[in-house]
Amino acid sequence: MSWTTPDLYDELRDEARVLAAGFLDYGGREVFSGPVRTARCLEDNSRVKELLATPGDGAVLVVDGAGSLTCALLGDMIAAGAVEQGWAGVVIAGAVRDVEILRTLDLGVRALGSIPRPSTRQGRGEVDVPVTVGGVRIEPGDVLYADATGLLVTAPR
Repeated sequence: MSWTTPDLYDELRDEARVLAAGFLDYGGREVFSGPVRTARCLEDNSRVKELLATPGDGAVLVVDGAGSLTCALLGDMIAAGAVEQGWAGVVIAGAVRDVEILRTLDLGVRALGSIPRPSTRQGRGEVDVPVTVGGVRIEPGDVLYADATGLLVTAPR
């Protein structure tokens, strides 16, 4: 790793957008970064599943789940597929499940919490739209950096 989020912040200052604290680390990859793809969905992970089943090419999926902890938007099977498709990570303003297995996968996973209940799939949600997660507006194509200190987003560099 040639960067840390504190060093990036010191270098970029006003160009760096720092997500609010509170995201917990659930993945097997603690440090990750990549261009952002986005999804907006509330208690329906249809779009998350669809998107993570496509080639990730090192991207990070940022999911605006409206902070809901009622059900999980990511579980072990979808996450394993994301690893196979080459995604670097997933950041969810919501919950995940299958935490014991997520920790074994080579995927960065940050979320607000965990819960055993899965989401329902009703085909709702949007992809590649601007989202606000952790108090920060994030656009598709931005770059997200995650390490043990926190999460930081920049415009493409």
